[in-house]
Amino acid sequence: MTGSEPPVSPVDDGVEEALALVSAPRPGPGPGPGPVPGPAPAPEPAPGHRPRHRAAPWHRARDTAVAAGKVAPRRSHRVPLDRALGQTLAAPLTALTDLPSFDTSAMDGWVVAGPGPWRIRGAADGILAGHAAPAALEDGEAVRIATGARIPAEATAVIRSEHARTDDARGLLHAQRDVVTGQDIRPRGQECRSGDQLLPVATLVTPAVLGLAAAAGYDELSTVPRPRVEVFVLGDELLAQGLPHEGLIRDALGPMLGPWLAMLGADVVATRRLTDDAEVLLAAVRESRADVVMTTGGTAAGPVDHVHPVLRALGAELLVDGVAVRPGHPMLLARLADGRHLVGLPGNPLAAVSALLTLAEPLLRELAGRVGGAASTGPYTAVLRDEVHGHPYDTRLVPVVHQGDRIVPLHYNGPAMLRGIAAADGLAVVPPGGAKGGQEVEVLDLPWGQLGAGGGCFT
Repeated sequence: MTGSEPPVSPVDDGVEEALALVSAPRPGPGPGPGPVPGPAPAPEPAPGHRPRHRAAPWHRARDTAVAAGKVAPRRSHRVPLDRALGQTLAAPLTALTDLPSFDTSAMDGWVVAGPGPWRIRGAADGILAGHAAPAALEDGEAVRIATGARIPAEATAVIRSEHARTDDARGLLHAQRDVVTGQDIRPRGQECRSGDQLLPVATLVTPAVLGLAAAAGYDELSTVPRPRVEVFVLGDELLAQGLPHEGLIRDALGPMLGPWLAMLGADVVATRRLTDDAEVLLAAVRESRADVVMTTGGTAAGPVDHVHPVLRALGAELLVDGVAVRPGHPMLLARLADGRHLVGLPGNPLAAVSALLTLAEPLLRELAGRVGGAASTGPYTAVLRDEVHGHPYDTRLVPVVHQGDRIVPLHYNGPAMLRGIAAADGLAVVPPGGAKGGQEVEVLDLPWGQLGAGGGCFT
């Protein structure tokens, strides 16, 4: 996990510049495996040195990631209902029939015609759900009926079993409460009429959406597939198991990123550990067939920070090259020559989380079609309980937990620490200079925070 966070100077804010950059014409697609045609690589800087550049303001970096997802081709496909969970609708969900498609009983009881008392007609079981249309009722007749069964023609009401009394000797039914015309009958089209729009494009497919689609007659849904992501964890110093020893440390990002990305709506095709070797990384990025390649570490300018040289060799376009945020300054977003994207996370764990939510989350949200409605996520505002110290020039992302109507900053929020974020349900967006207790700031929800509040996080 290489890469430190070099100091940066104040930067100007200009979303238009970033959006124009992302909307620029793309290079043509490459021929597949092998070198990707593109501009000639820039001359290599001296070892350990990279030309100074101005880091993007935090909000502009997120806007750039959104814009990158907007201009990417959006795929859609038709999938059976049992494979659509967690995807988003690529077309409106339109009713294929009236719901209900016929008048039905809302209760177990008696269906009657006209005023009572009523003559009891038919067998003891009466009218059951799933059977053909029953014979019409004559005025003054009553028939037993089950919940969901079809209402016979000329019926005026359903009387619940507990609200009725039978006179078996005379074969009559008496109501024990006043009977109102239409009571406990679900009329045809009560929920919707055929052709009504039930849900708009970009709605997240939840279990409830699957139920509604099935009720409306759908066997398949037109959805935007989850974007495919492949994660490359870089670092010769990383251990896959056991205790840290002799200068080696446990890989914290490999176990964390895949599940996190899945909660953000991605299909994680693989998480692979790679050595600190530029050729190995170059080959891995070229061979990946994921929509988004994510790397950890190697984004700064150290002797084994190979992400920038690899991007130059691939003819990639850097959309974001450093963000004025702490932790996570040396993050990056690039568009490869074949239209795929690469998100470079710093190697420090909390810095990687910062980059994940700054660049990857808005990019994946767009690629997955999670825009607008219940499928959309983004910053909202909340009031800080306590003061948070800020960076002089950069935005800070600080783990917080919601307590009542306030958010409480958590300790252990250094770039290499995960203890704070593991206890958090959000990240406060602290402006340069800090924020005082009682001040309103933006908050980024963490996926499990949304899930605990009833949000839409599905793997």
